[in-house]
Amino acid sequence: MSRFAFAIASAVALALSVSACDAVTEKASTSDAVAPTPRAPPTEPPATPQAKPLTASGAAQPLTAEPAADESLQDAASVARVDPVSDGQAKLFGTAGGDPAMNGLYTYIAFYVAPSEPWTVYKLGDVLDYTVLSSAPGRVDLDLHESTYDEASGQIGDRRRRVIVQWTIGSDEGPPTSVIVTPAQ
Repeated sequence: MSRFAFAIASAVALALSVSACDAVTEKASTSDAVAPTPRAPPTEPPATPQAKPLTASGAAQPLTAEPAADESLQDAASVARVDPVSDGQAKLFGTAGGDPAMNGLYTYIAFYVAPSEPWTVYKLGDVLDYTVLSSAPGRVDLDLHESTYDEASGQIGDRRRRVIVQWTIGSDEGPPTSVIVTPAQ
């Protein structure tokens, strides 16, 4: 496995383990006459059976940190999430950055053309998180969770909004000729 692929795989594994720790909240419906019963705190999942630890069978080989100046590895290490969409035509990905109190997941959609061509990448925005609601060739529906800032009060809030991301694949399976984002319900 190349170092780049290993860095991406490590970033994805970290993102998945962090997202698994997110708290789940429930909102009571406005028609409820009785206050909702508090939920019990999440419990730890049952322990999975552990494989027997390996036994060393050769000399240990120390690793050396990759140079911090290698920008491609630094960029790969900042990837916090990857979601293939549209039957593999595209992928959504997010990089960690900015102020985590105000969004901080720079979210993109990327299209692979060919090994000799660079990815074609479009920035969708800076959000707290996103959920893929559905995906089809040339389209992905997203639920975006975003921070808001009220300048008058100085308060940080949040909102959810839904969008449809659509694109038209170029000729000869090239990059899209257009990508549009439409508000949705």
